[in-house]
Amino acid sequence: MPELPEVETVRRTLTELIVGKQIESVTVSLPRIIQRPDDIRRFETELIGHHIQAIGRRGKFLRIIMDGLVLVSHLRMEGRYGVYDRSEPAEKHTHVIFHFTDGTDLRYRDVRQFGTMHLFRAGDEFNNKPLMKLGLEPLEESFTVEAFREVMSKRTTKIKPALLNQEYIVGLGNIYVDEALFEAGIHPEYPANMLTEDELHRLHEAIVNTLTHAVEAGGSSIKSYVNGQGEMGMFQHSLKVYGRKGESCVVCGYPIEKTVVGGRGTHFCPACQPLIWTSNDKPKSISRKISGNRKKTSPRGENDGSGVKG
Repeated sequence: MPELPEVETVRRTLTELIVGKQIESVTVSLPRIIQRPDDIRRFETELIGHHIQAIGRRGKFLRIIMDGLVLVSHLRMEGRYGVYDRSEPAEKHTHVIFHFTDGTDLRYRDVRQFGTMHLFRAGDEFNNKPLMKLGLEPLEESFTVEAFREVMSKRTTKIKPALLNQEYIVGLGNIYVDEALFEAGIHPEYPANMLTEDELHRLHEAIVNTLTHAVEAGGSSIKSYVNGQGEMGMFQHSLKVYGRKGESCVVCGYPIEKTVVGGRGTHFCPACQPLIWTSNDKPKSISRKISGNRKKTSPRGENDGSGVKG
């Protein structure tokens, strides 16, 4: 599923491609994608004549902003947008087409058919599902350490599912949660409300840095993701744990492990992200750093005596 970096990249490419265009007509061939309004004919006709003014993003949702209307779109697993000349035949699995007055189309293609679209009067989208309960935006100034602490201190769940919950922090999915936890040196099963002040700062920094670098790389093309211009992302070449089960950790050399946390496949390094238990059965982390040299440790957290540094 596209996460914040992929959706942000699509937003940027669509901004270049369709802002300023006027909708001439709309064709919907898979009605269930349109979640609001219920009447597909109304959806098709209500958009006619409107100009695209901007493309926004809220978490993993795109906001196609028009004069008086906002279309909220979620790509889900494999949804993608592309701009084509109207004379070009539509590809298989193209389910919604926005025809512009200049002879081009914005086409939504979705092999898995899980994507959704909601149409709102401008401003109403934030007071209704699916946007009304979304949490902090991790790449905005409002995502401070203090705000992060306030959210995490109330969560007794493990840190990974806490970070995946879109009501707490938006835009994070399996890929970037695994990567950020690795950068911060925090085990994915560590309780969110037991993070120390140092761990909070490290994880906050790791989230921002990981997402920023992923956006700069155009996102990660793990399976089928491409941006609005049909281009693949490049951040998959920089992934340190996600999808690397059994491969050597880039920091310490231990094999990357994969487990299930909160029902989600999870990649981590047991040496760089240790989780040990004290006598009173409370988890205890070991001092770690985001950058710089780290001592090579065993999966239980003890120094292996080799003196090797990552």
